Amino acid sequence: MTKTPIGLQDLRRRIYTKAKAETSWRFWGLYVHICKTETLRTAYGEAKKNKGAPGIDGETFEAIEASGVQAFIEQIQHELVERTYRPQQVRVVEIPKEGSDKTRRLSIPTIRDRVVQGACKLILEPIFEADFQPGSFGYRPHKSAADAVERISQGIVMNKTMVIDLDLRAYFDNVHHDILLKKVATRIDDHQVMALLKMILKSTGKRGVPQGGVISPLLSNIYLNEVDKMLEKAKEVTRREGWDAMEYARFADDMVVVVDPHWRNHELWRKVEKRLREEIGQLKVDVNEDKSRVVNLKDDETFCFLGFDFRRTRTRADRWMPLKTPALKKRTALLQKLKEQFGRFESQPVARVIEVINPILRGWVNYFAIGNSSRCFQYVRDWVEQKVRRHWAGACKRSGFGWKRWSKAFLYETLGLFDNYKVKYGAKKVVPA
Repeated sequence: MTKTPIGLQDLRRRIYTKAKAETSWRFWGLYVHICKTETLRTAYGEAKKNKGAPGIDGETFEAIEASGVQAFIEQIQHELVERTYRPQQVRVVEIPKEGSDKTRRLSIPTIRDRVVQGACKLILEPIFEADFQPGSFGYRPHKSAADAVERISQGIVMNKTMVIDLDLRAYFDNVHHDILLKKVATRIDDHQVMALLKMILKSTGKRGVPQGGVISPLLSNIYLNEVDKMLEKAKEVTRREGWDAMEYARFADDMVVVVDPHWRNHELWRKVEKRLREEIGQLKVDVNEDKSRVVNLKDDETFCFLGFDFRRTRTRADRWMPLKTPALKKRTALLQKLKEQFGRFESQPVARVIEVINPILRGWVNYFAIGNSSRCFQYVRDWVEQKVRRHWAGACKRSGFGWKRWSKAFLYETLGLFDNYKVKYGAKKVVPA
């Protein structure tokens, strides 16, 4: 879980243990822990570590540090204790979606509100972590997108080749507050906490949780937890002699179910899809039919999950295995972002350009290093190298790329261009029975 002071760690551990042991227990007396200086200071530290743009009030971390963090924390604490705290409106920013002319609505709370949301998350997270299912990976402690990708990969290795790929339409914008608060109330019996959550939700509008809010990932996982439970139950009732007929993984609103098409599971995928749609329908969330589909990997079809394109291929040992490569639109988006940086710093020294593009490359490569990404990585590496050579040649008043004049060692060792394009192969392999 989140790294916290020992006292707060112990509290979170005890809350988690209680929630895990007594699945119907409703917690009370939590608000006082949210208001504690230790909790608020930890929440401030997390908010600062994640950086982020200022909210609607324009206040920055630099300004808070200049005027005193302790005074800032004490002011928030006073407002919470006196029940005078009111969240400010979020600052809305429209960011373009990859490969589309559409935009995604990003809501940015003020730093003050991020601290309060972070304090709520620190106290509430251990309760609901005890309830979350194994197939849920989005924004959870010790879980990652890589784990979700690996879970689906192992399902495909075990011959689960019917893929249910459901896309939820504008999920974060369509979470119904009344349904969400009822779900939270199944575990929380503290009217002050519930009132605080209600205020946080209403600050973003009549519906939805803000993409950009600190507590939003936790709340969105709570909202979809019943869907995960349904899939876990379906997995349990279709299990035969230790063999799972289906597997699933969900990362926030991105979910995939893989089903074994064996004759014993005749049209099991249809039944699972029907139940899945029913469960989602109860949450009043729409399925995007244009992006949702059922894929049969045995027919050489492909699907995309968390930025990876999945397909089946045969190994040299004549076994079927999942092949997962970075989606073309992800590579295109990366190169476009890098191209913008090269253009922006066209007149700057090459060292400045490399300083800007290295973190972009490092983050992208680290994310996709778990798949069959070597060929894609080589393409990106060559593209970046050519761009850097062209920039360096221009700075030296020369034409061309300087293939003979400047060695690769000069680019990567002297100039310090990012060069760690290694694919990780540490995942545990499963051999089909």
